[in-house]
Amino acid sequence: MTEQKDSAPCDSYASPPCMAHEVDPAYFDPPAVESDQTWDVIQWRKSERARLRAARQALSVDLRNAVGQELASHLHGFLNARFGGGQSQALSAYWPIKGEPDLRPLMTELHAAGVTIALPLVETKAAPLVFRRWTPEMKMIRGHWNIPVPPPDTPIVAPEIVLVPLVGWDEAGYRLGYGGGYFDRTLAALGRRPFAIGVGLQAARLATIHPQPHDIPLDAIITEAGVQVEKSRVL
Repeated sequence: MTEQKDSAPCDSYASPPCMAHEVDPAYFDPPAVESDQTWDVIQWRKSERARLRAARQALSVDLRNAVGQELASHLHGFLNARFGGGQSQALSAYWPIKGEPDLRPLMTELHAAGVTIALPLVETKAAPLVFRRWTPEMKMIRGHWNIPVPPPDTPIVAPEIVLVPLVGWDEAGYRLGYGGGYFDRTLAALGRRPFAIGVGLQAARLATIHPQPHDIPLDAIITEAGVQVEKSRVL
């Protein structure tokens, strides 16, 4: 795990990536080949994204909490079995929004066990994410979308493990996200690719997301029902 201070000022955004596409349409990564089929996929994904998000938002608070607890339990077991609990490693999590499973209690537990926890932020348009260290006692600040984020003087972290929130997913390991393209861009740009674990609802499973050339499959997918996808790639 590497960590460094970043003293350069941020000239645009300092927020989690999830809502970027809703604020600035320029965040969208256009496909490399603009065929009719590609644009059909784009429209299909837009429709599925809206449907799955509405279904997730419709869950009761009690059911949402139960799902989060079950998912956290399976994720914790996976980290123990695959990474020895993740001690002495860096793991990027996420701050929950829009009905996403709340893994903050697990983040606190992992931090206490010696795992370095980071959060992903958009700090420059159309650029890879930045991962900044998070601790439970940290005084967070509000980002551009009013979501708590680590302050700008927090050390940057290079995570070995990345948790990626899912809107939808398929058994090939592909993810339907929020449409901003930031996780794919980040995974493609990193010199050493982290182990990417998608986390989301079992009900968000799709037959396929119709992957395009820019889509990068995840290494594992975990839902409240357990581990759904697991690949053999090692760090």
